Amino acid sequence: MKKHILTAVALMLVGIAPLTAQKSFYDFTVQTIDGQQFKLSDLKGKKVMVVNTASKCGFTPQYADLELLNTAYGGDKFVIIAFPENNFMNQEPGTNEEIKAFCTSKYNVTFPLMAKISVKGADMHPLYQWLTQKSKNGVLDSEVQWNFQKYLIDENGKLVGYLKPSVKPLSDPVILWITKNQFTQDK
Repeated sequence: MKKHILTAVALMLVGIAPLTAQKSFYDFTVQTIDGQQFKLSDLKGKKVMVVNTASKCGFTPQYADLELLNTAYGGDKFVIIAFPENNFMNQEPGTNEEIKAFCTSKYNVTFPLMAKISVKGADMHPLYQWLTQKSKNGVLDSEVQWNFQKYLIDENGKLVGYLKPSVKPLSDPVILWITKNQFTQDK
């Protein structure tokens, strides 16, 4: 009898495991703009800024500041990863190849560009589900308001918070978070 109960409990736990598997930022593997698999676990020990981007947006010039931020602070302790998306007024209609060509030729982007995804709606990418749902990230609920919203992940893969699209990459809140680990969530 005990053997049957233990088997039943084990089967129930196996059934529950997929529901709780995405506990950390590091549990995700995403696709690069070139179609390669990119394990976010490779970023352990680094602060990460996740930014949803678009090429035909009023905030598109932030690519230049993101690259300056990457040049100044990127490396062993900090990385920016960009996720192009077309969720807001068709402001990223291009293919991955077109997006990459635009970012490298116009803004000399050297930080990692990921494949185009959806950051809201029924087809929201699982990483953005994790970023925006407290039930998954354990920190806060949020909604991606527009292109160039910035999510901040600490060196342990935990969500710290996010910055609204209008917050520039070289602003004090970003620099203080990178250099002094100071961050206050703006509500």
